[in-house]
Amino acid sequence: MLGNLVGVLFDGIAYGSLLFIISIGLSVTMGLMNFVNLAHGAFAMLGGYACVIMMSRLGVPFLVSLPIAFMVSAAAGIVLERLLYRRLYRATHLDQVLFSIGLVFMSIAATTYFFGSQQQPVQLPEFLRGQVHILGLDLGTYRIFLIAVVLAITLALTWLIERTRFGAEIRASVDNQQAAAGLGINVYRVFSLTFALGSGLAGLGGGLGIDPTFPLKYMVYFLLVVAVGGAGTIKGPLLAALILGVFDVAGKYYVPQIGSFVIYVVMVVMLLLFPHGLVGRRA
Repeated sequence: MLGNLVGVLFDGIAYGSLLFIISIGLSVTMGLMNFVNLAHGAFAMLGGYACVIMMSRLGVPFLVSLPIAFMVSAAAGIVLERLLYRRLYRATHLDQVLFSIGLVFMSIAATTYFFGSQQQPVQLPEFLRGQVHILGLDLGTYRIFLIAVVLAITLALTWLIERTRFGAEIRASVDNQQAAAGLGINVYRVFSLTFALGSGLAGLGGGLGIDPTFPLKYMVYFLLVVAVGGAGTIKGPLLAALILGVFDVAGKYYVPQIGSFVIYVVMVVMLLLFPHGLVGRRA
């Protein structure tokens, strides 16, 4: 019984780690830039397909393909930010939602046309397959890898946003664009780099088994993590992703009949208790 409980907890943390990797980019763009980008999943899908193509057709190792997927999605983010997104920074949230949801359907249609409608699995290297025996438990190697990646990303983002000049420029540009520009900060360059960062993180998280409907299918999960955790923070989405991941896995394991609804019940309860998110961003 205890072994099953620990196994469910570990699987939930691993699943929550995956949710965090993909969702943290949305927290960056939505919280720091105040832009409702529902097309965030499209950048995750782009990174995933870049990963698949490099591994299956070019023979690129998995660990090498992940940073390349980050750069591909970040580059696409810069291009789309300068051509399209920049025009809607001052638009209403409704306009931003309609625009980004249109991009979602366009990305799904384009991906289905070029790659078909079947899921594209990623072949993991041998050292990430199988299980590791720790304290009497058999833990998945790849899930341990996911948790380690989350720890590294969390530390790196916290340092970048809270301890560097670029992070200070982001916060200043978001709080008051005119004052930031008056201080010599290139606000548009800061926004472009921030959007590229969020898009690249999505692409990094998308380097897994995916299908063309990925941006639409998991859109609710991205929004859940950011809404519950608090947009514009690092710790909030991390806590939210881990909590939602654990309850989602536990619900599907212990009460499979209603397991898919458990995560929404948890979301409602947490939003009632923390209406501004688990960790609110200070102005």
